Formats: sequence, C-alpha cells, structure tokens
Amino acid sequence: MKNKFIYIITAALLLIVTTSCEDFLEAPAKSTLNESVIFSQPDLAQGAVDGIKVPFAETNSYRGRFLPFYGMNTDTEYFHGSDGTNTNNSELVTYNAQPINANMNTTNNAWAMMYQGIERANICIRGLREYGNPEPGTTMGHLLGEAITLRAIYYADLLKAWGDVVARFEPINTETLYLPKTNRDEIYKQLISDLDEAAELVPWPNETANTTNVERINKAFVKGFRARLCLVAGGYSQYPDGIRLSNDPDLNRQEMYQIALQECKEVIESGTAHLEPSFEGLWRKYNGDNISAGGESLWEIPFSAGRGRWLFTFAVRHRSTDQYTGQARGGQAGPLPHLFYDYSENDTRRDVTSVPYEWERPDPSVAFAQQRPTGIDEWAFGKFRYEWKFEESGIRVTSTNDDGTNFMYLRYAEILLMAAEAANELEGPAAAAPYLKQIRQRAFNQEDWPTMVDDYVNGLSSKEAMFNAIVEEHKLEFTGEMLRKQALIRWNLLSTKLNEAKAKMNDLRNTSGAYADVPQKLYYRIGEDSESLEFYGLNRGEFEDKSGEYEYVMDWAVPEELPDSKIDFIYTANPDENQFWPIWQVFIDASNGQLTNN
Repeated sequence: MKNKFIYIITAALLLIVTTSCEDFLEAPAKSTLNESVIFSQPDLAQGAVDGIKVPFAETNSYRGRFLPFYGMNTDTEYFHGSDGTNTNNSELVTYNAQPINANMNTTNNAWAMMYQGIERANICIRGLREYGNPEPGTTMGHLLGEAITLRAIYYADLLKAWGDVVARFEPINTETLYLPKTNRDEIYKQLISDLDEAAELVPWPNETANTTNVERINKAFVKGFRARLCLVAGGYSQYPDGIRLSNDPDLNRQEMYQIALQECKEVIESGTAHLEPSFEGLWRKYNGDNISAGGESLWEIPFSAGRGRWLFTFAVRHRSTDQYTGQARGGQAGPLPHLFYDYSENDTRRDVTSVPYEWERPDPSVAFAQQRPTGIDEWAFGKFRYEWKFEESGIRVTSTNDDGTNFMYLRYAEILLMAAEAANELEGPAAAAPYLKQIRQRAFNQEDWPTMVDDYVNGLSSKEAMFNAIVEEHKLEFTGEMLRKQALIRWNLLSTKLNEAKAKMNDLRNTSGAYADVPQKLYYRIGEDSESLEFYGLNRGEFEDKSGEYEYVMDWAVPEELPDSKIDFIYTANPDENQFWPIWQVFIDASNGQLTNN
C-alpha cells in the first residue's frame, strides 16, 4: 500500500518549514536553534525532508496545474479543450500562454509552490550538513541525498516550463529576497553536480528498508534523473537569441552524452530495476498503487488518498459514477487520432495506450456502466484507468476532486532508451541496438521477435536511422506520460513533429497516404461480460459489411468525424517561439523589478 507520509509532518517540522519568509528573516537565531535539534535527530530530520514533498500536492501546484497542462500538446498527446472551449486552459497547451492567464496567475500557483519546495530543501540541506553528519550509508546521508534530489526535481521542472529562472541554492536572507533570473546553463551545471553527490549518498532500490518503495529517493532514480538532465542540458532549447545548443563548454553535447550513458549503464548493470514483463502489467501495477521498489517505476511523486488528480484528469473517462468509480471524471486529454495506426497491429502497447471508448450508464437509474465509442477525434489514454485501480487494489475512488494516484516521474524503460540514444551518438547503432531491442521485446510477443525486434533493429545501420527509430520508439512507449514535449524540444523537432501530426490527421480523415487502409465505418457490440465493447473496423483493412453481426455502426475515419478544429488547434502560436511559459504577472509584479519576460 502507498505511504501517506506526505501530510504527516512533525510539530518540529512545522516550526521550521512553514515559517513565512518575513518571520524567517526576522528570527534567524530561533531558526538556527530549531535546526540544531531537528537535523541531529533522524526521526525529526525525516519529517523535515518529507515536508519538502508537500508543495507537490498543494491545490494549484503539480496536482491541478503543472501536471495537467505541461506536456500537452505534442505529436502524440492532445488536450481535448484545445479548441478554445476554455481559453485559459487552451492557451496553456497551444503554445500561446499569457502572463495573466487566470488559471496560473495566482500567488499560490505551481511557480510559487516549486520555490516553496526549494526553500524547504535548502533549509534541510543546510541543517543536515551542519548537524547531521551525513555520510554515505547512513540514515542522515540518505536524507541529505533525498533533499538534494528533491530540490533538483523542482528546479528541473522550473527549467522545463520557464527556461531561465531564479537560482536559490541557499535559504533566503535579506540580501537574496529579490533576485533576477539566472542563465539556465548555470543551474543545469549545479544540478548535475548536485546529483552526482546525491548518488553517492542514497542506497539502491531495496538496499535498505528506506528504499523498498518508490516514494523514497533511491540511487537508480538519481542516476537516471541525472542522465535525463544531461541530455536536456546538452540538447536544443529556445534562448533569447534563438533555438540552439548551449554555448557553455561544460555542457558540450559529447560530454553530456558520456555522462548520461555511464549513468544509465550503472543502473542497468546494478540489476536493481527492470522492465515489467508485460506492458499492460506495468500499468495495472501502477494504477493499483503498487509502489514496491525494484520493478520498472524508479520514483513517483507521492499523493495521499485525498490528493492527486492524475486519473481525475487523464484516465479513460467515466461519464457517471459506476461499478468502478465514485468519481465521474477522466478524459480531459488523450492520444492524437493517428497514433493508434502508427503502431504495428501486434504491438501490445497499442491497445493499452490508445482507447476509443468511455464508460456510461445505459440506464441512469442503475449504477452499472458500459463502454461506448468516443469517435475517432477523442481517444483516451488507456494507461490510466479507474477500472484497473479498482481491480488491482480494490480501491473505488469516491473523492469529488482527487484520486490518490501517484505521478510516475521516471521508469526503467526511459533508462534503456536514453542509453540507446547516447550509445548511438557516441559509439554508433550497433552499440545502441541491445537497449532498443529490450524495449521492443517487451512490446511484442516472442513469436514476433524475429521480424519486429531482430530484423527491425538490425536493419538500422546508420546513426541517423537509429536516431529516427529511437524518436519513434519514444513516441510509442511514452505517450500520455508527459515526456514527449521536452524530448522534442531538446531534439529540435518540436515544430517539425507537430506539423507532421497535422499532416497525418489530414491523411487519416481522408483515408489517404499512410492511412488509406483505415476503415471509414466502425461496427461494435457489447461483449458477453455485458460491459466491454467488441469492434470490427478499428484495425486497418477491416472493410467488410458487418451490420448483420454487430448491433451498431458509426462513421469512423471520415472528414466530418475529424474536424478542422481538432487539427488546427494543436498549436495556435509558433511552438518554436513559445517553448516556455511566461512567468506569471503576479510574480513579475512582486519581484521588485528583478523579473521580466523576454
């Protein structure tokens, strides 16, 4: 079962980490005294470090603002309100965010919560270094490594969403209350160095009692996270003078690839994490709140039962309360329509990732729902399901606002694909092939391996071919996990892939080009279990008239079912000129003239 510690904070912790900025500045002596007590005692220090995680779950922080919107819209993922039905939401995802956005321009927004988490981490880091004797292999050492890593997570997400931001690596004092933005390259260098230290301090998954679940920081996660940051820091992004690689010699691309490859290799060789045997099994385990370490999930943002909105936002939609959920939510976003047809038909990831139905009661007076088709323009992310949460854990969500489901921040499959990318760049496609093969072996049944794994991967004989295959595999593996946008940016492929997605959807609705064999009619019926749909016409080439065998028929891949608005509103402003959100106006106004949007 999941831990609920994210809201269990000791009284001593409250003395130090909930102190307002003004109180902190007025009473440094009292704060120092509290630190000497708290950070010399493991239980109290543990409470303080757990407190660093609290801002993740605040109302307008990750839970309801950052996680739902950063990551949309890409060449695979689409927020269903992108057409402007809700202007405040749509401008966040269509690369047209404004500093006065009503959903974001508040003092308790994700920006503020991230800095609150950073301040708590800074206090913990200072206290542990001064009073905790934090050596590798000790409880205090692990806590210091956790605090350093949690701070890096907040900073990584600030950099991802806003580019250059304010750097604070010490607790606030009177001289540092107002600071300008720092070049992101300097922050990346600090984070990469910090995570190198943290990796020496924290244990491997299951090495100690404190790393038996993925709500605690472990060495495999730290190394994988450091690899991800190296690839981002060494990749492309939008600077004030245009999209380019970093000019900082310490972040040169070759060195970043070398660090990333080494870190990934050490995770792989440790044997402390692995791919789950089946793709569906991975997501059933995740939805069932199984947080045991040593599997595929490396670290998750922990949400208690009364917090977290991941299923609330992204699960297969339930139109009403029913046998699986007391929360009629989900379905606010999903895969783009063409994604289902970009998979091989025997790729086991396809039907897990892209779902063409939602749940609705056929009789409103009965608390029993059935699946019904959504139409080709509104697929759901099938990785996230209330029904799997109920089946795997027995939990039927009843909260009106939250579902208690964690956010999986990094999983082992990403370790393998990062290793493949870095090995290809440094050593060539033959060095990358074993990592890519592992991903595809899990995706296909063993009888398909000779063609779909061995022949496919062995045929990637150039660096360019291997890189393009990795970009495609990333799409097929991670759709719905909010990793794609940052990856496209660092590959300098954001606009290219968004425009490809538009072209694919145009071909799909006209059943032309690569989608000429997609049926225009979809036949369906309720199966023997009285709740699940059976389809004909969903797969390519299913053109027979099945009206005698299936009770219902609907138009599928036709222009009327995939309107212009669905295609046009992937973006409304130039993505390459709007890779980052602006700093919200309330923070500009409160910065004493230090912050601007450029």
